[in-house]
Amino acid sequence: MPAKGYIEVNELYCKACELCVTDCPFDVLALDMTRLTSKGYHPAYMVNPDACTGCGICAVSCPDAAINVYRYERQRTEA
Repeated sequence: MPAKGYIEVNELYCKACELCVTDCPFDVLALDMTRLTSKGYHPAYMVNPDACTGCGICAVSCPDAAINVYRYERQRTEA
């Protein structure tokens, strides 16, 4: 089974540069245009969390180290 992942964005460091959004191969991320951080930026968030594999590309591409990636194995469902 493929791995599953999720991210946490530290909004104190996210500057809405969109590098994580454009570099994500699974279109998981977007900028939250409905919210502003305390510094006045639209933070990144998981718009499609089911597609995240925890590959870590978003964290590597983030110039401000605002993203933590977590990865785990999906549980098998027996039918």
